[in-house]
Amino acid sequence: MPMFASSSRLLAGCVLVGLASVPSPAPVAAQSAPPDFSSTGWLNDATFEGGELIEVEGSPPLFRQDTAHPFVPNNRDAQPTYRIADLSNPNVKQWAKDVMKKDNDEVLGGKIAYTARSSCQPAGVPGFDLFGFQPIFFFQTPKKITMIYSGDQQVRQIYLDVPHSKTVKPSWYGESVGHFEGDTLVVDTIGLNTKTVVDNFRTPHSEKLHVVERWKIVEDGKGLEVTFKVEDPDTFNEPWLAKQRYRRAEGPMLEQVCAENNFLLFDYGVPVADKPDF
Repeated sequence: MPMFASSSRLLAGCVLVGLASVPSPAPVAAQSAPPDFSSTGWLNDATFEGGELIEVEGSPPLFRQDTAHPFVPNNRDAQPTYRIADLSNPNVKQWAKDVMKKDNDEVLGGKIAYTARSSCQPAGVPGFDLFGFQPIFFFQTPKKITMIYSGDQQVRQIYLDVPHSKTVKPSWYGESVGHFEGDTLVVDTIGLNTKTVVDNFRTPHSEKLHVVERWKIVEDGKGLEVTFKVEDPDTFNEPWLAKQRYRRAEGPMLEQVCAENNFLLFDYGVPVADKPDF
């Protein structure tokens, strides 16, 4: 047998053995699609209970009602009352307690207690998570999620898989960026102005407010839950956590006008355009 033929057969055998010894590539795991929050509207579970936040175990305490002034929500066999915070909360700095003490005294003296909903104003974050009576809706695209509270079409924009801007000018809803971690939408918000409050006890905050929300569909699709972490070193001694829960609200998003329906009732502090913009 010619030498070159023998060498060719030997080389071919080596190639086959070498190929046989190379392990097959591991199958690439298919990435699961992000959860679809947009399949329905979601109504705040606390809507008819006055908007209490749900405590998270291990978190610093939330503000609660002053027991000397019990809270009575609407739809009870008693005169409704307003939220009056128990100012003994050890996690809140004194300047904020001073602001709240003045506000509490004015409310007890007859002033209408401020809420973003009754005043037809943006609620900020996490105030947006306190909206009730009408559902919120999610509109999802690969690059952005738009959240709309249908009560008076309050809108939040969450930009996906991008970093925060290098500089952020404070605004009502700040700058929100988000990403999915499995079945959870994580939303990071900074740049919030000081025109809003963080809860229904009218707790103020500084422009250092930083909120991280984690939205997740629960109860086999019947519910939605958001857990949020609130940090503001100028207002709180430690970051704190709270939750809100929602249930499905079947039906389309309806348009509801807020400001024009609040005239000639009470002094809710509704913004009024008393001069032209241009």
